[in-house]
Amino acid sequence: MSEYIAVRRHGDRSRVAEIVLDRPDAHNALSTAMARELAVVAHEVAADVAVRAVVLSSSSAKAFCVGADLKERNGFSDADLLAQRPHFRAAFGGVLDLPVPTIAAVHGFALGGGFEFALSCDLIVCDETAVLGLPEVTVGVIPGGGGTQLLSRRVGSARAADLIFTGRRVDIDEAQRLGLVDRRVAVGDDREAALELATTIAANSPVGVRNAKLALRLGLDVDLAGGLEIEDAAWRATAFSPDRAEGVAAFNEKRRPDWPGR
Repeated sequence: MSEYIAVRRHGDRSRVAEIVLDRPDAHNALSTAMARELAVVAHEVAADVAVRAVVLSSSSAKAFCVGADLKERNGFSDADLLAQRPHFRAAFGGVLDLPVPTIAAVHGFALGGGFEFALSCDLIVCDETAVLGLPEVTVGVIPGGGGTQLLSRRVGSARAADLIFTGRRVDIDEAQRLGLVDRRVAVGDDREAALELATTIAANSPVGVRNAKLALRLGLDVDLAGGLEIEDAAWRATAFSPDRAEGVAAFNEKRRPDWPGR
């Protein structure tokens, strides 16, 4: 059982897993204990072959996640901070490495590590109240949950430098202009919109979707020729799977596919 992380299942055969950041009294400030729990939960969800999409959401009414718990860190020695680091890396890495599509459902503040959790997801759904930022340099550190790498890949190095070097916050309008948001929804609709999107994704071939995500990730930092080879390998892994045979049969028989998932 987890104290700070909850997991809920949704949809037919529970194909959508919702990982809930559940420390609302602290606006989901990431403590060492919470990071440990998230790493364990992410590993368990990743190993569950029934899961076809994941939504990362928040139980806090005012925030998605406000970043690292600075009250906990206030009494840290250098040794304490160093000891915490592997747990934080495991938490962020656990979300980033989920093999199925991941969707962040963001409302209110998503700052520092909170924004990095969103960036670790494939898609970001924000409602009108969302405030995003990486303020780490204002408290004497730098983004350490993937922010320097993930933000630049999403919006380019210059826009990432602006946000990281200034530590400023952006509202939903600017976030949308910068490309930080994939879907913008009305106040309070972020979770339901993310779950609806995840349900749509989960209805597709699990083999195809997983291999498409793998090709997208592996192809990020290679040249076009190398990327096309990665795509070809992913295509072959999908095209000669039982999922492909079922997809073609279902299309011709005018019915919904019953994906084997392999």
